[in-house]
Amino acid sequence: MDGVSSLNDTELLAVLIGSGGYGRSAEIVAEDFLAMTDHNLQTLGKLTPQGYAQIQGIGEARATLISAAMELGRRRTAYSRVQKTRIISSRDVYNRYVDRLSYLCHEEFHVLLLKRSNDVLAELKISSGGLSGTVADPKLIFAKALALGAAAIVLIHNHPSGNTKPSQCDINLTKNLVEAGKFLDLPVLDHIIIAGKNFSSFSDSGLI
Repeated sequence: MDGVSSLNDTELLAVLIGSGGYGRSAEIVAEDFLAMTDHNLQTLGKLTPQGYAQIQGIGEARATLISAAMELGRRRTAYSRVQKTRIISSRDVYNRYVDRLSYLCHEEFHVLLLKRSNDVLAELKISSGGLSGTVADPKLIFAKALALGAAAIVLIHNHPSGNTKPSQCDINLTKNLVEAGKFLDLPVLDHIIIAGKNFSSFSDSGLI
């Protein structure tokens, strides 16, 4: 037998659901899940437990179980990627963060700290915000970078909208951080915007 690998999406979801409520079978509830997200598993994985609980027959405990299964799948994908310790291109940064940021329904701002060799020194999550923005405090970013002895900085944040184009706020923030980095001899090498499975780079676009 091929085990779970032989099951289709509906059947796999039905296994997680176990048994539907209100006299509905697990298969019918699973079909409702897929219909709600137009059979897009990426969209399904972005839902919160509260989102899963909107389906008739799914209680709070089952919604939490499904959410946990989706998170395990994301982590497995992330861990299976080759994590380069040396950053030499914008795609290296994208590969490092895509599995963490591409599915989020809110913006997050991260900073990658590098050694002089461009090897990764540390990863810092600076802030988490709403659908259209998050706060990135320059003082906090540079205080942490200096405390850890970083030689360079790469900025990363996501656009839940799916649009990789930097906003004017993104451009202004990056400009301010680049100028501050010059003053502190702590250069900002790039700013990566991740939007779904696509990304843009300030450095590649000549904006830094």
